[in-house]
Amino acid sequence: KITASGGKIFASNRGKADFHTILTKCKEVGGSIATPRNPGDNDAILYFVKNFKTYTYLGMKESIVPSKFHFLNGTQLSYTNWHLNEPSGRGEEKCVEMYTDGTWNDKKCNQNHLIVCQF
Repeated sequence: KITASGGKIFASNRGKADFHTILTKCKEVGGSIATPRNPGDNDAILYFVKNFKTYTYLGMKESIVPSKFHFLNGTQLSYTNWHLNEPSGRGEEKCVEMYTDGTWNDKKCNQNHLIVCQF
């Protein structure tokens, strides 16, 4: 499945993996892990989450400051869509997952979630 937003293509093969495996798999096919930078991107990724009824990881991680998240290149998040009372892991949950309503939750990185890449 493929969808587009803001000049980017988002794709999923319905596979599932942990965060680090998703990073590798997306890189192997010439892309990167899906990273919403605006509501349009978020909706494009949500299309897969809703379609396959499962969560996905997003291209961001917790910084050394608990509950502060940044893009994988280290830059500050310019757009967020946290679920109510999230992030709540306080240093224990380093990754970010997307719920089936499009909101985000901080989560441990070892869950098997839907692989969604962007190109």
